Amino acid sequence: MTRLARAWGALTPEQRLAAVAALALLVTMFFPWYELQSLDRRTGAINSRSISAFGDVSFVEAAVFLVAAGVIALMFARAERRDFHMPGSDGGVVMVAGGWAALLIFYRVFSRPSGHGYPVGIQWGFFLAFVAAGALTYAGWRMRATSVPEPPLVRPRSRRRPPVEEDVTVIAPSPQRVERAAPVAVRAAPKRPRFPPAPSDQLSFEDPPPERDQH
Repeated sequence: MTRLARAWGALTPEQRLAAVAALALLVTMFFPWYELQSLDRRTGAINSRSISAFGDVSFVEAAVFLVAAGVIALMFARAERRDFHMPGSDGGVVMVAGGWAALLIFYRVFSRPSGHGYPVGIQWGFFLAFVAAGALTYAGWRMRATSVPEPPLVRPRSRRRPPVEEDVTVIAPSPQRVERAAPVAVRAAPKRPRFPPAPSDQLSFEDPPPERDQH
C-alpha cells in the first residue's frame, strides 16, 4: 500500500484522472452488462438473468479489458519515473485508447450476445462502462494539452575511432657527447690489381743450372 500511495502522490491531476477512469472501466466489466431471457417449459414463464462482460467474452470485451489494464500499467510506470517513449505522447495514447474502448462498447449495442431466439437487453453496467471510456478519452485529451511533447528517440550512431598514431620520439645526441667523440680515421682498402703481376725471375731453358758448392 505504501508503494501505491507513493505512486499516487507522484501523478499529476490529469494522470490521476486517467488512472481513475481506467480503473472504473475495469470495475464496470464486473457489473451487469446484458440481460438474457429463457423460457421455462414446465411453467411457461419467461426467466431473465443478468451477466457481466465476462459472462459472454468476445473481441470487444477482451479489447476493453486490455485498454483499461494498459492505461493503469502506464500510469503506474510513469509514477515510478520509468523512462520510455510512447508514440506521440502519453496523452495521445490514452486518448486513442479511451476512444477505441468507447467505439467498441457502442458497437456492442448492435452486436449483442445470442439470446437463442429471445431478445437480449442491456443493463446499467454497460452504460457505466461507456461513460468510463468517455472519461478516459477526456483524461487523455487533458494530458495531451498540458504535457510537453517528448523528443524523438534517436539511437546514437556508432562512430569508428581513428587508429591511434604511434608517438615516435627521436632523441638527439647531446652536444657534449659529440664533442668528446674522437674522429675515427677510415683507411681505404688497397685496390687489387686486375691482373696478377708478372714474376720477377723466370727460368729459361737456355740458362745453365746454378752451380752447386763442392767441398
